[in-house]
Amino acid sequence: MAVLQQQKCPCCGGNVEFDTASQNLKCPYCDTEFDLDALRETEAEQENTAPDTVTWESENTVWDDTEKDEIRTYVCNSCGGEIVADSTTGATSCPYCDSPVVLKEQFENDLRPQLVIPFQVDKKTAKEALKKHIASKKFVPAVFKDENHLDEIKGVYVPYWLFSGTADASAHYKATKTRLWSDTKFNYTETSYFDVFRSGTIPFENVPVDGSQKADDALMESVEPFDITQAVDFRTEYLAGFLAERYDVSAEQSQQRANERVKQSIVDALGDTVNGYGSVIPESTGMQIADGAYKYALYPVWLLNTTWNNQKYTFAMNGQTGKFVGDLPVDKKAVWKRIAMLTPIIGAVAYAACWLWQML
Repeated sequence: MAVLQQQKCPCCGGNVEFDTASQNLKCPYCDTEFDLDALRETEAEQENTAPDTVTWESENTVWDDTEKDEIRTYVCNSCGGEIVADSTTGATSCPYCDSPVVLKEQFENDLRPQLVIPFQVDKKTAKEALKKHIASKKFVPAVFKDENHLDEIKGVYVPYWLFSGTADASAHYKATKTRLWSDTKFNYTETSYFDVFRSGTIPFENVPVDGSQKADDALMESVEPFDITQAVDFRTEYLAGFLAERYDVSAEQSQQRANERVKQSIVDALGDTVNGYGSVIPESTGMQIADGAYKYALYPVWLLNTTWNNQKYTFAMNGQTGKFVGDLPVDKKAVWKRIAMLTPIIGAVAYAACWLWQML
């Protein structure tokens, strides 16, 4: 005897049954009825949602011999990171862990950056912004304010992979509408459930993914956005006075994060077209990338790493826009002292309020 695959209710997920009275399919759990043809079309839409198909092509080049003579590679003794700087740079320290870096004799033939966004915020501005940021925090330990190493803030060109292409996307959403009414006896709530499908073609350009293991992804994404329209063709002269980290995350390793960022943007864009519902929940999405390509770029970031109570704190500033992000320690003793000072005041106010209430 053949066993038929049980159809599921799109609203609650229960098994639907054929209802002889309405001659339609009906869910015994939520009492929703479905036209047979409509339910079949819904299932076909879901089955036809294509899996993600993404292929990326490189647009990058390699360094020429003249450029190799103009740059040097330095290796961090502590974290092993490699920093690229112009040939005039002397001894320096790692922008990520503050350990000394030493000159490496040979520069390996990596991909050459195609674009660079030059620094537009100078070191003085970056230092003043950090001072202002720290001063605005009431419970930052005083010793931290005294000992933070503002002079050690470093301008670093952080490696980024930029992904561009055209996405053919589709998305399936579950949506609801709720209607409320009442009579003399009862309050009523009616919830209607909808399957919503959207599809379209969405071009995207220069979706950034940082190519550094040492640069925290959350920190680097927080310091965004960068204005790519101000990027210029890379020249080694832009490295003068600054450091540039060599990428240690390849474009291939960065593709998963790029796919996630592109897909999330697509889900948001298609979701913005689903209007008029009380709630909208994404169920499934499909994405196919056409003409996908990536290139290597350097983005400007001011970095400061400092340590307090054996814990490292990292601050970053967008070297193009001045956007500042970072975490700060909290002096717990100062917090409790402030609470202790406020407690008698709060108690007095509460007592006065109670007294006035009794007098009224």
